[in-house]
Amino acid sequence: MNMFESKPVEIRAAPHLKRPQAVDEIMRNVVYALLPVVAFSVWLFGISVLALVLTTTVVAMATERLFSHLSGQGNTLGDWSVVITGILLALTLPPGFPLWMAAVAAFIAVGLGKSLFGGLGFNVMNPALVGRAFVQAAFPVAITTWTPAFAPGRFTEFIPSTLAMPFMKPPPVDEWIDGLGMDGFTGATPLALQKFEQITLDVGDLFLGGVAGSAGETSALIILLGGLYLAYRRMLDWRIPFGVMAGAALVATPLWLMDGQAYPSPLFIWFSGGLMLGAWFMASDMVASPVTAKGALLYGALIGVLTVVIRLFGGLPEGVMYAILLANAASPLIASFTQPKAYGTQRRPKGET
Repeated sequence: MNMFESKPVEIRAAPHLKRPQAVDEIMRNVVYALLPVVAFSVWLFGISVLALVLTTTVVAMATERLFSHLSGQGNTLGDWSVVITGILLALTLPPGFPLWMAAVAAFIAVGLGKSLFGGLGFNVMNPALVGRAFVQAAFPVAITTWTPAFAPGRFTEFIPSTLAMPFMKPPPVDEWIDGLGMDGFTGATPLALQKFEQITLDVGDLFLGGVAGSAGETSALIILLGGLYLAYRRMLDWRIPFGVMAGAALVATPLWLMDGQAYPSPLFIWFSGGLMLGAWFMASDMVASPVTAKGALLYGALIGVLTVVIRLFGGLPEGVMYAILLANAASPLIASFTQPKAYGTQRRPKGET
């Protein structure tokens, strides 16, 4: 070969930078990071949570397969994204949530929250939260019915409401709890106790887990470890959960310092409810969040601020779901404002078109 002979140059369309990990590898590792959260929730609440996770995941996968077949996309189950949707959806629901309602939530999450927009990479909002928001409006009583952790017989029998027949009133949870001899259970989550009765649970208990709430409101420690694992593997942008925590503390700290009886501490805000799960596993959705560094921080901070505002000044004790959905909607605007200027370009003078 002539030393002066030039080699052909291959020209391809952007983007030219590729991540070292494939999409299915990233999604599979997210599932791995969620499994300890699921296992701890099953240990707390028993086989009802296991049935809940299996139901939402199987229905989500079946819905994904149905819509991908109808749209001619082929089998898209291999990217693992719908498995994440099913698991996350289950973790946002009460442990004794009726399975038929959970199936409806999973169908809406995938059908309306994902497939309607074109599938993986095109969803505007987090699909799991879309499904959760639907059942929040459709089944307000069931979505706010809580059961105690460490109930006797939780590994041998279901919570009565779990197997409720479709469109039939579930058995009263209060009678079931009384039958267990757990008279001290109030049926309220730590957030509800703080908001409506000004009773603040110990932060250490919240951090380690073992309180009433959604299946994913378990151990903040386990959720944090799973999130840090993904951040270490560069499978999520650490700026987003950091922004969420910083935004929440920015609002909660001055209020707590002014009146520690009426307003909870930033640590209580961090470790209670679904903030940790939302910050590390939902807000960090790569499709529905900004890709710029500044945008990721601003996006996360917006979620943290909105969560605290809704919790403390809204009518609901929890605000993570609505905060993330609102931030998802604002994500394109945040991305446009934080887009770095291309090298060599100049600002146009005012009045010039």
